[in-house]
Amino acid sequence: MRPDQTLVTLQREGTRITACTSEPFVQEAAAGTSEHDHPYSHLTTPLRQRGLACTVEYGLSDYIVHAELPDGSALIISPPQEPPTDHPPGYPEGWLVTRGHPDDSTLHEVIYDSEPDGPHARHGGSIPRLLAAIDTRLDQLGLPPRPENRGPAQKSAADAVLHRAGFVPVVLFREHFHRLPSAMTDLVEQRQMVTRAFDMLQAEGFDVSCDPGLLDPSLPPPGHQGLSLDDRLGHLTQSIQSAAHTGEVVAALSELTAPGDGVLQRVVESLNTTADWWEGLGEPADPHYANRLRYIAKKLDSYALDIRSMRGELADRHTDHPRRLQARVDQVAPEEPAASRVAAALAVSPTARRTTPAALPSASAAPPSLSPARPSSAPGR
Repeated sequence: MRPDQTLVTLQREGTRITACTSEPFVQEAAAGTSEHDHPYSHLTTPLRQRGLACTVEYGLSDYIVHAELPDGSALIISPPQEPPTDHPPGYPEGWLVTRGHPDDSTLHEVIYDSEPDGPHARHGGSIPRLLAAIDTRLDQLGLPPRPENRGPAQKSAADAVLHRAGFVPVVLFREHFHRLPSAMTDLVEQRQMVTRAFDMLQAEGFDVSCDPGLLDPSLPPPGHQGLSLDDRLGHLTQSIQSAAHTGEVVAALSELTAPGDGVLQRVVESLNTTADWWEGLGEPADPHYANRLRYIAKKLDSYALDIRSMRGELADRHTDHPRRLQARVDQVAPEEPAASRVAAALAVSPTARRTTPAALPSASAAPPSLSPARPSSAPGR
């Protein structure tokens, strides 16, 4: 992971698939990194952000992350070791985080345990839950917070990409992530949407960590849509008019409501910029018109938030329109898979070349070297 890149982690958490965005870490935190711990960068990166020296070592049957604390103690972050489990490196079914001191055998603290019989078992292999628990303990130990950087702007850009890819935002007290629509339970459709998000994120220069089992390598890279703004908006209207599935309408609304760079957000920015320009034009009535434009922009911005929220509600429905389904079925060739309707609706995305992950070795195999757990990303922005 490059120091200036935002990392987006796509993974399955129980019955849902989530996308979690991590801020880039500063250059000083990258010291001591190596390709050896690359599949575990979604763990080592946020720890290095807080000034911890991290190494990845082989335990009884799987790799573990060792993070040294300023007081001489250390965190051990480990997947289940006995019995060994078969999973991609860095994506086990559960985690155990302990704190100990090499010179003080009385210090043994369990910080997090999501193994099957652990107190946090309901979270399974969730990376956000794991990191949240570690951050809470580091805060209690008085470690400094992560340094300020340009992460918020990059996270907002990643949010916009995930929004366009069809994901639904989830904002909780201490975490913010995206998930697939709740009613999207078909595994083929899930892989199509995750693969589309993967391609779009890579095309925008984000570092992407993804369980290879969530990708569909048979899907071709998306093509570039060389349309003018007028043509694109007309295309969105036509796609809504002919839509037979909520996913098709959600794809259109996503272009309008994407946070940061959606059509409605850009209109708001244009109105505010016009107001600033008009205000200094020199006539007595100019400030009135400028303020009126700002008022309209504020109302439109509020309406855009409402539409974005309703877009999320529609995404969770993820179902065919009963009155339009039959007409669409009559137009679909008998041999065409039903899921291709949604895939076609989600075809508006930037050009990207997907680097599919290589076959992953079993965790119980001999570890001559650690293979990458995720594909490499496209060049950073």
